[in-house]
Amino acid sequence: MATALEAGYASASTDTGHTGGNPATFIPGHPEKVIDFSYRAVHEMTVAAKAIITARYGNGPKYSYWNGCSTGGRQALTEAQRYAADYDGIIAGAAAIYTTHLQGAQVWSAAAVHKDEASYIPPAKYAVLHAAVLQACDELDGVKDGVLENPTKCHFDPQKLLCKDADGSSCLTAPQVEAARQLYTGPVTSKGKSLFPGFERGSETGWATLSGTKPMALAEETYKFLVFQDANWNYLTFDAERDMALADQKVGPTMNSIDPNLKPLFARGAKVLMYHGWADPGIAPRNSVNYYESVVQKLGKAATANSLRLFMVPGMGHCQGGDGTSTFSMIDALSKWVEQGKAPERIEASRVRGGQTDRTRPLCPYPQVAVYKGSGSTDDSANFSCKLQ
Repeated sequence: MATALEAGYASASTDTGHTGGNPATFIPGHPEKVIDFSYRAVHEMTVAAKAIITARYGNGPKYSYWNGCSTGGRQALTEAQRYAADYDGIIAGAAAIYTTHLQGAQVWSAAAVHKDEASYIPPAKYAVLHAAVLQACDELDGVKDGVLENPTKCHFDPQKLLCKDADGSSCLTAPQVEAARQLYTGPVTSKGKSLFPGFERGSETGWATLSGTKPMALAEETYKFLVFQDANWNYLTFDAERDMALADQKVGPTMNSIDPNLKPLFARGAKVLMYHGWADPGIAPRNSVNYYESVVQKLGKAATANSLRLFMVPGMGHCQGGDGTSTFSMIDALSKWVEQGKAPERIEASRVRGGQTDRTRPLCPYPQVAVYKGSGSTDDSANFSCKLQ
């Protein structure tokens, strides 16, 4: 909100109908608060905010924008899908839209490394795994810079780190190799169909987020209190195929925001910018790719490109940080698109360390990627162009 105010916008936010960080304090016995959290609160906030602005200034806002990441990204696309008239422009970062499968995958990730404790990968080995990934794949994009431009092109197999003899600090045991493979793949059905994407190569240093000593609280408690309604439910009993299907049935219609039909929003001339860090260790980045592609399939490439663009951020973690260029202004790009009709063909981004910018790169509209022109500093955005590869 402070960033918006500094830029001259009126700004509003919401607690979505509850206070405190523990879902257990508001879920049991309060289905209306689940509805508030899922979609109603953000719309009611919008209606109230516009009324307050109108009362204060004598007229409503000329343009209205939503800017959120993670749960805020889910709320962004919830607005786009359910309340097309609310916003002229929407920014959805690392959107947690497939709630039942996302939080199922988050529970699954913890269970995968703790059902058999031999599978647990200690945090000290994350850096070892990450270094091996970079050694294998860093130069696939033509630039050796410690960042994977498109990690889906990297097929590093953690088997290469298998300990030759006893367990050691620079290798993985056989159970740890298998765990790493599972985390890269994500949960699948008994027939091998993906239920939710896995971690990308390059995200290893953040694996403690979901595969550390205990499961992520929000994910575990969503299944405990919403799906099973059992305070004693044990996450180690989680069966991805069975339990995600149950979650889809019980809470999916309320909590998921995966409807690809954005035609009512597009018909108003509204625009959507999505972004996601390729090294996100909390919400698998291909979740955003999958949603974007579902819109393309539903509405076609031309209609989608005219109103929705996705920018994947190489090396960025969850909403920010990481080794990539994670400082950028989506609101500047969005406002120019909405107010001036200038669709973003690239968005300039920078990497800031110790208060100093040490690298700039363009972010490219998916499926384009930043390609080095072959001369000049690889830390200068001017030496890169956005191309399909």
